[in-house]
Amino acid sequence: MKLKELEMFLQDIEGFRQPKIQYEQYNTGHHIGARMLFSMNSFDDIEHKSILDLGIGCGRLGIGCAFLGASYVLGIDIDSDALAQCAENCSTIRDDSEDESMLTNLDLIQGDICDDQFCSKLNQRFQVVVMNPPFGTKNNKGIDMLFLKRGIDVALESVYSLHKTSTREHILKKCADWRVKKVEILAQLRYDLPNSYVFHKKRSKDIEVDFYRIEK
Repeated sequence: MKLKELEMFLQDIEGFRQPKIQYEQYNTGHHIGARMLFSMNSFDDIEHKSILDLGIGCGRLGIGCAFLGASYVLGIDIDSDALAQCAENCSTIRDDSEDESMLTNLDLIQGDICDDQFCSKLNQRFQVVVMNPPFGTKNNKGIDMLFLKRGIDVALESVYSLHKTSTREHILKKCADWRVKKVEILAQLRYDLPNSYVFHKKRSKDIEVDFYRIEK
């Protein structure tokens, strides 16, 4: 699938109807999401791979991976409303000749990745982990790094993640501490953050983010 076609596909996946600030819910834009998936594909990290989407939200990344031929995708999210929206989005991905969803390779479970007990029960390991974690800029300081560490712990091969460019030095240091094999910043992107909450004063805001590939 060409990049433009991938963007169009992701654009049709509905985002959060009522985002929740306590979870820092922001949609993964179809522009950034398409570039993430396109890059993963270029490393042969989607097709025939088992993939975990940490914080799947409404599903743009996880659904994209399933649609592009992952052998299996598991999406985890703390929010039951987001999972319901994701399931609804999955149901709309259909072949013209079929009434049922094409995505038989994607499952969803509710869970809190901050909960050690929940994570200890997640005993299945995945070849690839993908995420667009909370940035930890409101009341969740450090949650971006917790997401990243959980992803690295469970991945067998690679982790793909978005993080604010301002945290680059810290992330590179932590990855060195965690003794990963290789860290690459595949791109520096502009995350278009729309006016989603009452405290947002501007119509939208661009946030500089780094797109990481971490090899185990």
